[in-house]
Amino acid sequence: MRVKVAEVMARDVTVVESGTPFKAVAQALIAADVGAVCVVGPDGRVLGVVTDADLLLKEEFKDQYPHEGYRPPLRARLRHLFGREGRGGRAKSRGDTAAELMTTPAVTVGPGTAVVFAIRLMDEHGVTHLPVVGADGALEGMVGRHDLLRVFTRPDADIAREIATDVLGRSLFRDMSAVDVTVDQGVVTLAGHLRWRSDAQAAARLARGVNGVVDVVDHLEWEEDDTHTWRHR
Repeated sequence: MRVKVAEVMARDVTVVESGTPFKAVAQALIAADVGAVCVVGPDGRVLGVVTDADLLLKEEFKDQYPHEGYRPPLRARLRHLFGREGRGGRAKSRGDTAAELMTTPAVTVGPGTAVVFAIRLMDEHGVTHLPVVGADGALEGMVGRHDLLRVFTRPDADIAREIATDVLGRSLFRDMSAVDVTVDQGVVTLAGHLRWRSDAQAAARLARGVNGVVDVVDHLEWEEDDTHTWRHR
């Protein structure tokens, strides 16, 4: 069972309109104690996202002494160049409304999206928040990096049950009922005796792919090494 975005997202989303003044956007972020707000159009559709980092550019690009001509570090410039941050930092620092500050078009996900794909989407596009929209395009929530961390708070018992019952217990190819699964602080330990080395490797790989797993300690024993044959085919 993959953890879905709907299970970790914030449903009470703070929204602003494209014409909302800079200061009002800042006040909205502070009042809601969030790192981003959605910018919506008259029809309620998401136009973009404004983050606290977008607002801080106003201060970042201020000259601390006459003719300073501040320039961000190379890494930041490359991030702006290759990421999906919309307008550059200096241009955003001159913005006075949500429309001038937001990253657009917004990178969105559906509520049924697996958490792992939401994480990959954030990394791919260089964003920290994703509006969650339904099939009709209506805003249903917002998911940020902080929300996605909740996947690592899954109870150990739930993780162990999923690995033993849903993952290894339903293997279509080999019987893995001999595998003993224990979980402590998200770290999975696999023990037991299997006939084939490939089964032991598959068990560890499948366990590692379960949401909330921090690491896998493989104590599985096996009788025959069938992976040598595979490598030489």
